[in-house]
Amino acid sequence: MNNPQSSVSRYVRIRAAVWKTTAVAWAGLIFYLSTGTFGGSLTASLLSQILSFLHANVSPSTFEALHHVFRKSAHLTEYAIFAILMYGSRRDEHPFDWRARRALACLVMASAYSLTDEFHQIFVPGRGPSLVDCGIDTVGAGLGLLLFYVRGWLAGSTVGETS
Repeated sequence: MNNPQSSVSRYVRIRAAVWKTTAVAWAGLIFYLSTGTFGGSLTASLLSQILSFLHANVSPSTFEALHHVFRKSAHLTEYAIFAILMYGSRRDEHPFDWRARRALACLVMASAYSLTDEFHQIFVPGRGPSLVDCGIDTVGAGLGLLLFYVRGWLAGSTVGETS
Protein backbone atom coordinates (compact mmCIF):
# COMPACT_ATOMS: atom_id res chain seq x y z
CA MET A 1 0.00 0.00 0.00
CA ASN A 2 1.04 3.57 -0.58
CA ASN A 3 1.61 5.42 2.67
CA PRO A 4 0.24 9.02 2.45
CA GLN A 5 2.93 10.18 4.89
CA SER A 6 5.76 8.85 2.67
CA SER A 7 4.30 10.52 -0.45
CA VAL A 8 4.06 13.83 1.40
CA SER A 9 7.60 13.55 2.69
CA ARG A 10 8.81 12.57 -0.80
CA TYR A 11 7.07 15.67 -2.17
CA VAL A 12 8.67 17.79 0.56
CA ARG A 13 12.12 16.37 -0.25
CA ILE A 14 11.67 16.97 -3.97
CA ARG A 15 10.37 20.51 -3.47
CA ALA A 16 13.24 21.34 -1.12
CA ALA A 17 15.77 19.87 -3.57
CA VAL A 18 14.36 21.96 -6.42
CA TRP A 19 14.49 25.15 -4.33
CA LYS A 20 18.02 24.36 -3.07
CA THR A 21 19.23 23.59 -6.59
CA THR A 22 17.72 26.85 -7.81
CA ALA A 23 19.34 28.79 -4.94
CA VAL A 24 22.74 27.25 -5.72
CA ALA A 25 22.28 28.02 -9.43
CA TRP A 26 21.33 31.59 -8.53
CA ALA A 27 24.47 31.90 -6.40
CA GLY A 28 26.44 30.71 -9.42
CA LEU A 29 24.75 33.35 -11.56
CA ILE A 30 25.65 36.04 -9.02
CA PHE A 31 29.26 34.82 -9.11
CA TYR A 32 29.23 34.89 -12.92
CA LEU A 33 27.78 38.39 -12.96
CA SER A 34 30.78 39.47 -10.86
CA THR A 35 33.21 38.68 -13.63
CA GLY A 36 34.78 41.28 -15.88
CA THR A 37 32.21 40.52 -18.59
CA PHE A 38 29.50 42.26 -16.58
CA GLY A 39 31.39 45.39 -15.60
CA GLY A 40 30.32 48.98 -15.92
CA SER A 41 30.88 49.20 -19.67
CA LEU A 42 28.37 46.42 -20.36
CA THR A 43 25.70 47.90 -18.09
CA ALA A 44 26.31 51.34 -19.57
CA SER A 45 25.76 49.88 -23.02
CA LEU A 46 22.57 48.11 -21.87
CA LEU A 47 21.24 51.28 -20.28
CA SER A 48 22.08 53.26 -23.41
CA GLN A 49 20.11 50.75 -25.51
CA ILE A 50 17.15 50.91 -23.12
CA LEU A 51 17.11 54.71 -23.25
CA SER A 52 17.42 54.61 -27.04
CA PHE A 53 14.51 52.16 -27.26
CA LEU A 54 12.44 54.53 -25.10
CA HIS A 55 13.54 57.48 -27.28
CA ALA A 56 14.89 59.18 -24.16
CA ASN A 57 17.78 61.60 -24.43
CA VAL A 58 19.54 62.47 -21.20
CA SER A 59 22.55 64.55 -20.32
CA PRO A 60 25.83 62.77 -19.49
CA SER A 61 25.44 63.59 -15.79
CA THR A 62 21.89 62.22 -15.76
CA PHE A 63 23.10 59.12 -17.60
CA GLU A 64 25.78 58.56 -14.95
CA ALA A 65 23.20 58.88 -12.18
CA LEU A 66 20.82 56.50 -13.95
CA HIS A 67 23.70 54.08 -14.56
CA HIS A 68 24.58 54.12 -10.86
CA VAL A 69 20.96 53.43 -9.88
CA PHE A 70 20.72 50.72 -12.56
CA ARG A 71 23.78 48.88 -11.21
CA LYS A 72 22.79 49.17 -7.55
CA SER A 73 19.23 48.06 -8.35
CA ALA A 74 20.72 44.92 -9.86
CA HIS A 75 22.45 44.22 -6.51
CA LEU A 76 19.18 44.69 -4.63
CA THR A 77 17.23 42.48 -7.01
CA GLU A 78 19.67 39.58 -7.28
CA TYR A 79 20.06 39.30 -3.50
CA ALA A 80 16.32 39.67 -2.86
CA ILE A 81 15.74 36.69 -5.15
CA PHE A 82 18.64 34.78 -3.56
CA ALA A 83 17.25 35.22 -0.04
CA ILE A 84 13.77 34.12 -1.13
CA LEU A 85 15.19 31.02 -2.81
CA MET A 86 17.13 30.12 0.32
CA TYR A 87 14.07 30.67 2.51
CA GLY A 88 11.94 28.33 0.41
CA SER A 89 14.53 25.57 0.30
CA ARG A 90 13.80 24.08 3.75
CA ARG A 91 12.58 20.52 4.14
CA ASP A 92 9.43 21.50 5.90
CA GLU A 93 5.75 20.69 5.46
CA HIS A 94 5.06 24.45 5.32
CA PRO A 95 8.28 26.02 4.03
CA PHE A 96 6.58 29.27 3.08
CA ASP A 97 5.12 30.06 6.49
CA TRP A 98 7.00 32.90 8.14
CA ARG A 99 9.76 31.84 10.52
CA ALA A 100 11.78 34.73 11.91
CA ARG A 101 14.82 32.57 12.73
CA ARG A 102 14.84 31.08 9.26
CA ALA A 103 14.59 34.56 7.75
CA LEU A 104 17.49 35.76 9.90
CA ALA A 105 19.58 32.75 8.89
CA CYS A 106 18.85 33.45 5.22
CA LEU A 107 19.78 37.10 5.68
CA VAL A 108 23.08 36.14 7.34
CA MET A 109 23.86 33.59 4.60
CA ALA A 110 23.10 36.12 1.85
CA SER A 111 25.31 38.70 3.58
CA ALA A 112 28.13 36.19 3.96
CA TYR A 113 27.83 35.20 0.31
CA SER A 114 27.94 38.87 -0.65
CA LEU A 115 31.21 39.26 1.24
CA THR A 116 32.73 36.27 -0.57
CA ASP A 117 31.52 37.65 -3.88
CA GLU A 118 33.14 41.02 -3.23
CA PHE A 119 36.33 39.22 -2.16
CA HIS A 120 36.24 37.35 -5.47
CA GLN A 121 36.17 40.70 -7.28
CA ILE A 122 39.63 41.52 -5.89
CA PHE A 123 40.98 39.05 -8.43
CA VAL A 124 38.85 40.16 -11.39
CA PRO A 125 40.49 42.71 -13.72
CA GLY A 126 38.38 45.84 -14.01
CA ARG A 127 36.36 45.03 -10.89
CA GLY A 128 36.95 45.77 -7.24
CA PRO A 129 35.50 44.93 -3.85
CA SER A 130 33.04 47.25 -2.17
CA LEU A 131 31.63 47.04 1.33
CA VAL A 132 28.92 49.45 0.16
CA ASP A 133 27.84 46.83 -2.36
CA CYS A 134 27.77 44.25 0.46
CA GLY A 135 25.46 46.58 2.36
CA ILE A 136 23.23 47.01 -0.69
CA ASP A 137 23.18 43.23 -1.18
CA THR A 138 22.16 42.73 2.46
CA VAL A 139 19.41 45.34 2.17
CA GLY A 140 18.23 43.57 -1.00
CA ALA A 141 18.09 40.23 0.83
CA GLY A 142 16.18 41.89 3.66
CA LEU A 143 13.73 43.48 1.23
CA GLY A 144 13.19 40.13 -0.47
CA LEU A 145 12.43 38.50 2.86
CA LEU A 146 10.17 41.41 3.80
CA LEU A 147 8.23 40.96 0.55
CA PHE A 148 7.98 37.27 1.35
CA TYR A 149 6.64 38.10 4.82
CA VAL A 150 4.09 40.59 3.48
CA ARG A 151 2.96 38.10 0.83
CA GLY A 152 2.36 35.53 3.56
CA TRP A 153 0.63 38.05 5.78
CA LEU A 154 -1.69 39.14 2.98
CA ALA A 155 -2.43 35.52 2.13
CA GLY A 156 -3.27 34.79 5.78
CA SER A 157 -0.39 32.34 6.18
CA THR A 158 0.50 31.13 9.65
CA VAL A 159 3.31 32.84 11.46
CA GLY A 160 5.48 30.68 13.67
CA GLU A 161 8.78 30.76 15.47
CA THR A 162 10.08 27.24 14.99
CA SER A 163 13.16 27.16 12.80
